[in-house]
Amino acid sequence: MSQVPRVYGSERDGPESGPQPGRDYRELTGGPLDGQLIEVTGWTDEEITTGAYLITPHSTYGPGGRAAYGPTFSRPAGPWVWEGDVP
Repeated sequence: MSQVPRVYGSERDGPESGPQPGRDYRELTGGPLDGQLIEVTGWTDEEITTGAYLITPHSTYGPGGRAAYGPTFSRPAGPWVWEGDVP
């Protein structure tokens, strides 16, 4: 039995912690949020290709630090990869 990935920002054991029908997501790979999904429903193409700085308590900079994730040139519609931590 495989585990459903958790959506970034959702409650760990909440009823809607997994992906919801009709919404668009990118998988986060590597770094402190590895295996989670980020919802990009309603984002512009520019926002999606830019990536995001996501707050995480597991950053190199501690609670409140951010992990940078973004698409790769070879797979712009694929998973977002960890690019490092920022304060």
